[in-house]
Amino acid sequence: MFTVYTYSIAGLLVISLTVFVQNIVAAVAHRKQSRYIPGKVSEELSHDSFVFRSHRTFHNSLENIHQFTLPALLCMFLGAPTDILAILVWAFALSRIVHMALYYAIATEKNPSPRSYFYMLGTLCTLGVFGLAFFSLFL
Repeated sequence: MFTVYTYSIAGLLVISLTVFVQNIVAAVAHRKQSRYIPGKVSEELSHDSFVFRSHRTFHNSLENIHQFTLPALLCMFLGAPTDILAILVWAFALSRIVHMALYYAIATEKNPSPRSYFYMLGTLCTLGVFGLAFFSLFL
């Protein structure tokens, strides 16, 4: 059953690996601080701090990953079109990777920042995968 979804499964694996890498980067950055308190990021930090940005990148992904992966998995169980699902999964994966890279590289409090556009692309992919799941369920 799952062999036809190889590209989608590979994309979901990349998404999970991206979040894992973000966790490691945030943990290492946090521990390199001179005043390190386990499990707590100083409230005085802002976008000019890589510790803050790496922490926010990881937590932003945690806030979004389940909203995308659960309906994507449901699409597989519902027999959604493999090509459309693969496109949505890979577009989401790439948007999250670019979002991460921009969050790491650009210290800005300006809104929208360049990363906001890739966040929105990921959100559109999430809406797309929900729509695909509903389409596959009812049609």
